[in-house]
Amino acid sequence: MTKNIGWELYRSFLAVLTHGSLSAAARALGITQPTVGRHIAELEASFKQTLFTRSRTGLMPTEAALTLRSYAEAMHSNAAALERAMAGQGQTTGGTVRITASEVIAVEVLPPALAQLRQAHPQLTIELVATNRVQDLLQREADIAVRMTAPKQEQLIARSVGHVKVGLHARTDYLQQFGTPALPADLARHTVIGFDTETPFLRAASKRVPGWGREGFSLRCDSDLAQLALIRAGAGIGFCQSAVARRDASLVPVLPEHLTFQLDAWVTMHEDLRNSPRCKVVFDALVQCLLAHTAI
Repeated sequence: MTKNIGWELYRSFLAVLTHGSLSAAARALGITQPTVGRHIAELEASFKQTLFTRSRTGLMPTEAALTLRSYAEAMHSNAAALERAMAGQGQTTGGTVRITASEVIAVEVLPPALAQLRQAHPQLTIELVATNRVQDLLQREADIAVRMTAPKQEQLIARSVGHVKVGLHARTDYLQQFGTPALPADLARHTVIGFDTETPFLRAASKRVPGWGREGFSLRCDSDLAQLALIRAGAGIGFCQSAVARRDASLVPVLPEHLTFQLDAWVTMHEDLRNSPRCKVVFDALVQCLLAHTAI
């Protein structure tokens, strides 16, 4: 077996395991597909084992790959811990901080706060990841996260920043044309904008409105931003954050007494970063931004 196998080979191996193809792994790592393929080939040659087989759904891990997985994941955790430890050593606010937040929070709420941050700390570089996927702070997928659920890992520190209200909204001209629902049952006669796949939020809404679900949505999309754009365009009735809707004079709440939800908002980061000046200044700015947003 070849000695001193580089960490980058194991990194590519884990990415292929997670994403199921060379191309998806390459996108996730920010490298080229041939590079990922070369890394897998080098690992297979080193261990004299086939790690993946091709199938119609992508690359399938072999028994050898599944055996190697836990060891590679341990290396990944150690590498992430080392990065966090070194990130906490800087004594200035210069450097890069990676933030993850939901699509709507990232696009509709954070930009003014991030603009002020850059003005106050021009040496600071900010990476903003707009995704509804919960990124793993323990694995250093991001430094700081804005989340709508409380963190469960003991290694994370978090600050509660209030409640985000979510409710049904529509444009006034849509309601003038098609009428305003008086009861949840009236939604059956309207164009309702909703998710294409089941989500925890959708399950919570279905408990209040029997039959509420995918088949009742005339416009389906799994992007919160696309749903918000459809509501703003007057395409129908859909859920959005109440504070975001209040910025648009043409949007009004629909059935607020029946279908309004509160989501707990948190700003979170790994405890190893608490002494990093750049992470602390970004964390504090996000806390103030979200407190102002939830107070609306």
